[in-house]
Amino acid sequence: MARLLVVEDEAALRDSLRRALGRDGHDVVEADSVAAGLRLLAEDPFDLVLTDIKLKDRSGLELVAEVRRAHPNVRVVVMTAFGSVNVAVDAMRLGADDFLEKPFRMEVVLRRLERALEPARLAGQLARLERENELLREEVAPVTGGDSGLVGSSPGMAQVRDLIGRVAGSDASVLILGETGTGKELVARAIHAASPRAERAFVAFDCSIFAEGVLESELFGHEKGAFTGADRRRVGRFELADTGTLLLDEVGDLALPVQVKLLRVLQDRSFQRVGGTETVRVDVRILAATNRDLQEAMRERRFREDLFYRLNVVTIQVPPLRERRQDIPALVHLFLSRYGGRETGRPTDITPEAVAALQGFSWPGNVRQLENVVHRATVLCRDDTVGVEDIALELGERGASAPLQTDLRATLNAVEQQLLERAVREHHGNLSAAGRALGIERNLLRYKLRKHGLR
Repeated sequence: MARLLVVEDEAALRDSLRRALGRDGHDVVEADSVAAGLRLLAEDPFDLVLTDIKLKDRSGLELVAEVRRAHPNVRVVVMTAFGSVNVAVDAMRLGADDFLEKPFRMEVVLRRLERALEPARLAGQLARLERENELLREEVAPVTGGDSGLVGSSPGMAQVRDLIGRVAGSDASVLILGETGTGKELVARAIHAASPRAERAFVAFDCSIFAEGVLESELFGHEKGAFTGADRRRVGRFELADTGTLLLDEVGDLALPVQVKLLRVLQDRSFQRVGGTETVRVDVRILAATNRDLQEAMRERRFREDLFYRLNVVTIQVPPLRERRQDIPALVHLFLSRYGGRETGRPTDITPEAVAALQGFSWPGNVRQLENVVHRATVLCRDDTVGVEDIALELGERGASAPLQTDLRATLNAVEQQLLERAVREHHGNLSAAGRALGIERNLLRYKLRKHGLR
């Protein structure tokens, strides 16, 4: 479907074109003059303009020239009276893509417009393919750094690294368990990086973000015409990961019908794309991760036992951060090196008191939450060293004994207050300068200072 603008001052012909083009699946907008057509072009995007040459206010040639000047990607087809070849030539010189001689048959109009729209359609398909390829390149990007994120000397992490080293060389399926934010995907990437498949693709697929009707197509691909919108064949994650490793993240969220098909694929490493009859065979190492209790899910018949045992040849349990507090200093310095220089343009350190405060917290969001806190602290810290005051937004004025601020409105208020204080302090109480730095008017700044009880 294309969005078309029909400019014609003869009402009967304009209405006939609208109905015929609408039946062909196009979105049609009408105008009865050059002025009206230009106004519509300025307000909304169109794919093609179909215009008469002789209009009641001005020549359609002026419209052709203006479209070419202001909307170079819009296709233009002109309508001329029979025998007006010279006018049609002038229109083509001005940039029209085609012309139609009146009177014409509607099937001719539809065919010529399809031809005129083809370059735009191909450009759109190319843009979609480029976006899709970019997404796929991110998904199958090579794993680098080995287990660079699996830092720490705690017994729990030592056991995780030991298991990674022992299972990496095999093709056994591994089930990685742990709370949200503990680093389950890092474990999977470390297994892949230490395996014989390290030079091949690593594809991570989140089973929780797609609806049941889409999951099968995302995993196994589909053929052209398999469903509405399937205008070409698409390969799924299993084919993308062929000869490499596929991580089924949040596997506990898979719907039962998809679990059945996944089990068959794990048994013989073959499947059919949605809407297809060809058998596709792949050589894929399967890793799975979840924060769900699969034992409970099996008791409640939400997860198949046979699939569980196919995935759970080896289990790696990633400990939560509260059980490995001695690793927090190493993690903090890893995140400081990752974000400090990039965000502030200078090295960033942290005080022992701030590290102690971080170690005293329970971290319900685990390593991911710690990373977020450190990243924010590198942005808000006043000098080269992160102190307890720079992490107070998360930990509260009482340091480690205070719970995390989980209320969104209170968190935003705390951020706003700190930014206001910092801007006023750095501009020595000059409210006009502080307002400019914050991008707000002086009166609005005064109102916000009063709202937060700041002088």
